[in-house]
Amino acid sequence: MTRSTRVLRISCAALSVTCLLGVAACSGGHHKKAVSSSAVNPTAKKSVAPQPQPKPAPKPLAFDPLVGGKQTSGSVVAVKIDDTANGRPQVGIDKADIVYIEQVEGGLTRTIAVFHSRKPVPVGPVRSVRANDPELLTQYGRIAFVASGGGGDSLPALDNSVLRADINDRGGPGFFRDDNRPVPYNLMLDMTKLPPTFGAGAQSIGFTWSASKSGLKGTPIAAQLHTMVGGTPVQFIWSSGLHRFVRVIDGAVQRAADGATIATPNVIVQFCKGHVNPHDVDQAGNPGFFTESIGSGRVAVYRDGHRVDGSWSRKSAASGTALKDKYGRAIPLAPGGAWVVLVDTAAPLG
Repeated sequence: MTRSTRVLRISCAALSVTCLLGVAACSGGHHKKAVSSSAVNPTAKKSVAPQPQPKPAPKPLAFDPLVGGKQTSGSVVAVKIDDTANGRPQVGIDKADIVYIEQVEGGLTRTIAVFHSRKPVPVGPVRSVRANDPELLTQYGRIAFVASGGGGDSLPALDNSVLRADINDRGGPGFFRDDNRPVPYNLMLDMTKLPPTFGAGAQSIGFTWSASKSGLKGTPIAAQLHTMVGGTPVQFIWSSGLHRFVRVIDGAVQRAADGATIATPNVIVQFCKGHVNPHDVDQAGNPGFFTESIGSGRVAVYRDGHRVDGSWSRKSAASGTALKDKYGRAIPLAPGGAWVVLVDTAAPLG
């Protein structure tokens, strides 16, 4: 073999090795994991996933949900108040935003007065809780509920509710006796003695408020209403001078202890199912009565001398009570509060 031949073979071998090394370098990249930029450059910033932004706080209501007027701060306090001749004149009930008339044992009535925009001192006479009260008031949220005590299943029902109970028989704050009234119709409440944080503030209970009368066109004029709650007549008469419905009992206009006329811009007659409650019997042997405030039924709303017929509905204890006319539109209440008369489904209305 000549020297030129040996040189040629060596050159070809070197060229083959170079080519093989190049192919290995190129193909090896397919089997190695990619190196992060931070590994190559320790000072490189790592990418951070965007964090969810907190939801904006809900805007405060432009109106008070319990009266429809200027918004009022502070807690809501519901008080069980006597509604018999022995308990009259009632104290402070004319300052309540919303008042419920409900049936109790023996066909008698009692009231629940809900205070928010005004907190009068004193209030009363304070009477005992009934088993249907927690169901009715839970739509207001964790408000304060004041009563003198309760029999049968009434206090257990209250204890199992969201309400903040202030009970006289349990040593609750704010109670005192008026020596000028007979027992047990002399128990009064001083709401200033309740802790400021005792009970929640006002929230919507489903009512719609509007000073406009445009939605009342075509509704019949109703200057007065007569109905029955249990065995007790309930009557309101429209006063054009006061521009309110005045409560009347046995032909007499009702007045609070301070002489103020008991009147309201709205009366809601709510037809509800109910049943005798054998788990709560009074000392005379009369069983209590449970009014169901969850469900639906007929309603008649009185405002501005008008009567609007429709329906009410409430899906659950935490839900508010919606009032709709026969066309399915919300029935607007005149700002200033309301009295709600809870009657049986077969109660008369005139």
